[in-house]
Amino acid sequence: MHEGSWGISHTRVPTESRPGHVALIAGFYEDVSAVAKGWKENPVEFDSLLNESKYTWGWGSPDILSMFAKDVSGDHVFIHTYDADDEDFGAHDVTKLDTWVFDNVKEFFRAARNNQSLFSKLNEEKIVFFLHLLGIDTNGHAHRPSSREYKDNIKIVDAGIKEIVSMFKHFYGNDGKTAFVFTADHGMTDWGVHGAGHPSETLTPFVTWGAGIKYPQNVSTQQFEDAFLKEWKLENWKRQDINQGILPLDYLNNTDLFKAESIFTNAIQILEQFKVKMTQKKEVTLSFLFTPFKLLSESKQHNILRKARSYIKQRKYDEAKPSRLLQYSFVAIGVLVAFFLLIQAYPWTYYIYCLLPVPIWYAVLREFQVIQDLVASLLSCPPSHFVGYLLVSTLGIEVLVLSFFYRYMLTAGLIAFAGWPFITQLWTRAKRTSLNWIFFSLLLAVFPLMPVVGRKPDISLVMTAGLLVLLLSLFVVASLTKRKDSFVNEELPLHLLQMLSMVLSMYVVYSTDNSLLKKQGLPLINQIISWIILASSFVLPLLSPPILFERLFSILLSLMSTYILLSRGYEALFPLVLSCLMFAWIHMEQETLQQSGVSCKQKVNSIQFIYNTDLTQLRQLCLDDIRRAFFLVFFLVTAFFGTGNIASVNSFDVTSVYCFLTVFSPFIMGALMMWKILIPFVLVMCAFEAVQLTTQLSSKGLFLMVLVISDIMALHFFFLVRDYGSWLDIGTRSFQKLFRGLDFCTTKSFYPNPRKS
Repeated sequence: MHEGSWGISHTRVPTESRPGHVALIAGFYEDVSAVAKGWKENPVEFDSLLNESKYTWGWGSPDILSMFAKDVSGDHVFIHTYDADDEDFGAHDVTKLDTWVFDNVKEFFRAARNNQSLFSKLNEEKIVFFLHLLGIDTNGHAHRPSSREYKDNIKIVDAGIKEIVSMFKHFYGNDGKTAFVFTADHGMTDWGVHGAGHPSETLTPFVTWGAGIKYPQNVSTQQFEDAFLKEWKLENWKRQDINQGILPLDYLNNTDLFKAESIFTNAIQILEQFKVKMTQKKEVTLSFLFTPFKLLSESKQHNILRKARSYIKQRKYDEAKPSRLLQYSFVAIGVLVAFFLLIQAYPWTYYIYCLLPVPIWYAVLREFQVIQDLVASLLSCPPSHFVGYLLVSTLGIEVLVLSFFYRYMLTAGLIAFAGWPFITQLWTRAKRTSLNWIFFSLLLAVFPLMPVVGRKPDISLVMTAGLLVLLLSLFVVASLTKRKDSFVNEELPLHLLQMLSMVLSMYVVYSTDNSLLKKQGLPLINQIISWIILASSFVLPLLSPPILFERLFSILLSLMSTYILLSRGYEALFPLVLSCLMFAWIHMEQETLQQSGVSCKQKVNSIQFIYNTDLTQLRQLCLDDIRRAFFLVFFLVTAFFGTGNIASVNSFDVTSVYCFLTVFSPFIMGALMMWKILIPFVLVMCAFEAVQLTTQLSSKGLFLMVLVISDIMALHFFFLVRDYGSWLDIGTRSFQKLFRGLDFCTTKSFYPNPRKS
């Protein structure tokens, strides 16, 4: 009447505890043979709400709780049960099965206030509390539902729930983020049994309130065949009956899109369960005796899911209110294309390839004004400039494609980048910035010409990289001390701490190398220092000021400390040179923007990283933005291939993780080596975010241009994929397929893989 919604939940037969709980918590009905399997074994493993939660705590019967805690993926389901012997139908007072649950839940939350680790877990999102109350069921079997014991048990549960709800609200400060669901797995006959299909067995209560639940709805009349509304004096409060195990959409206080996505996800989960069951049945059945379920053949599965997804998308399109003429035109085109494919009897994949452009071009033409602006911009550009841009763009993309096979093409590209200031007259406007750009472009161009990392270890180069970082840090500290009065008191300690991390990294690399040469193993203190430096590298940059230059430099120091620990040769110098070029790029882009006539209200040294960009400062796209997007793609490829070919297994040198561990552990070693590969990538992306801020352009526009460049590259790779040859050959092609796959995922939705648990 005051907070939530209610109705009657209709269960399925057999009305037993196991199928009822599986329907409630896993969202489907098991094969009826599961009842004969007992409580400890699941005939078909299934996913559940508890398994998908961040954490789950359950209290109650060991029979029920153990079924959902068995074989869950991860240590996140915690159950508290009483002894199985307490489930005694002949006991004097079986209400203790319910009071035990209430008492233990209250004690659990009291203890949480003095346990910081538990308190933190309880304040995570996606957590579930499952209170299994068996007393009423046990009293019903022992004394019948009409008995005084049964009714007294109901009063105890009612009072217990009131107390528990009050405790929950108090613990979470009445934040309104908890949803409460009260229901039962099955009913019971007047003579105290269940299992069949009598209404008293299949009708159960369903009351829910709290976060995401609709409020009570007052109605004048309701039509139901039973007399429950009148008996319970709830004629004016809307009753919404449901089927147990099916998502009750009418109870959800959310958008239609959310409901559609939720039921679609629920359907996929049930479909995956069907696939697993069918596979298991097929494996134990003679092939000529196995008959697949025709209504869910593979092609029909695809059609059902495709139609469901299409309907969801159409519902979003209706919100835009497009022109009916344009909409009808594209519907007609789609029908003609589909009819042509149908009479040719092409496979369903052809429908995707041929029909996919229809909605895409429909979306494009809806933005006709943008196309007009683009055409006007191109027409205003001199023909020679337009042709020049086209040729340079084509050449640049070809260089990117060839760099996947020949690393020295990156060198050619970087040398070409060095000539950029002379072409754009930036040389006369900003000589110092241009010199920095030219110097670091040429210096970075050396790395792709060097042998692949790991072939010739040289610790002296690692030490050199560390010393250069320290010298650069001293220069930055001196510069900031002169420019900012508050630097010494507020920011200097952090810089000194990061410089200390760099010194420790150099010490660990040097001493570890000596220890291993003497065959004395990895010193424990070195290992501890290495892991501390790695962990701190994720935290220390967040403590730096949000000013663009200072935040970027803090990120560089932290990541370089880790990279030094993971380096064995000249590659230790690579992130440093790359970062210097990125700093030069940021300054060059601001100079370019000023040269083109766009006013820059702030200097690079005063711009801050902010989450909410002022939309009034954003500008329209221009031809220079295409170059910026190309630079990003080129630098990303350089970050990956600058010191080796990550597409090949033999490019991973296990000795690079010896500062962290020497005992073989494939997952930890693989994660460390992957992080080493990603560090240059992170540096480039941070710099690109800075470029986006300094050039006053929305990141969406820039990334869409990056996507277009990736599309063009993907067209090349379509014809180059092969599945034979060396690891290097196959790996390189796989990396190309990754580019193609990422591009494809931007236009095609995908579904979860089958899961057995």
